[in-house]
Amino acid sequence: MALQENRRILIKVAQMYYEEGATQSEIADKIGVSRSLISKYLTTARELGIVEITIHDEHDPQYRLLERKIERLYGLREVVCIDSVGLESSKKQLGEAAAQYLLRMMKDGQIIGISSGTTLHEVAKSLNSPQPYPSVTIVPLVGGVGDERVDIHANSLVAKIGDALQANYKLLHVPVMVDSKEAKEVLIRQPSIRKILDLAEKSSIAVVGIGGSPEHSTMVKSYLGSSHQEITQDGGIVGDICYNFIDKFGKSIPNSWNERVIAMEIDVLKKIPLVIGVASGLEKVNAIKAALEGNLIHVLVTDEVTGQALVG
Repeated sequence: MALQENRRILIKVAQMYYEEGATQSEIADKIGVSRSLISKYLTTARELGIVEITIHDEHDPQYRLLERKIERLYGLREVVCIDSVGLESSKKQLGEAAAQYLLRMMKDGQIIGISSGTTLHEVAKSLNSPQPYPSVTIVPLVGGVGDERVDIHANSLVAKIGDALQANYKLLHVPVMVDSKEAKEVLIRQPSIRKILDLAEKSSIAVVGIGGSPEHSTMVKSYLGSSHQEITQDGGIVGDICYNFIDKFGKSIPNSWNERVIAMEIDVLKKIPLVIGVASGLEKVNAIKAALEGNLIHVLVTDEVTGQALVG
């Protein structure tokens, strides 16, 4: 094929594909060549500069590079990084970003597991979908009853998200923790409770917060009272996920708290196909690193300052 004719056909194929929206098969039929040859023409058109592809990205390219760096460093499926602002503003923006990601990933018929906390409360507040999801079921991954901070309990979040998505939801009517390991075993064997726990284990997607070190945890002080020093003085604990205290490798710590807490266990969480972790703050960096090292999450939604600390 003469050079000029070759260039002409490359331009024609490129215009049909990129400007007119024709498929490669449609172009092949119209021109009378194979589909594989059309694919070769399009590749050649890009190589010769006939076609230039520009991606208009309003997202800060610095964040995009940071996201990719974290993804490669920890083997994550995706990282979403937002601006670092004040504490409450960051949580609100984290919630919005996580809500958008969840809407992008969820499909009809799925079970979505939700943990608890202030950041996930922002996720629940931000969820808004004109499309109903009547075949989706939202379930709690952790217990939570009582009068203290009811708005951030898993049951409250599950109900709020279920209403926002016009989806089904189930509640887990158990406390975060009980007095003994034996009491926990008796409670989780109850048919109505076991049913919800089993349903949570079938989640296609889980959305979880990541808690920082126990000395900063209001959760620990609230539930353990004066005996919380046993936990805060354990130097092996770097944070928690789904109320399970973890070490720097993302493994569950063998202590009285983890024995008594009613929540999805770490080994069960790791079996869920897509776990979205939502967390930011320098006080949580070690906990986030532990979750990443332990392969406890597949996607991280965080802010720029936290992201820089993760690769620093």
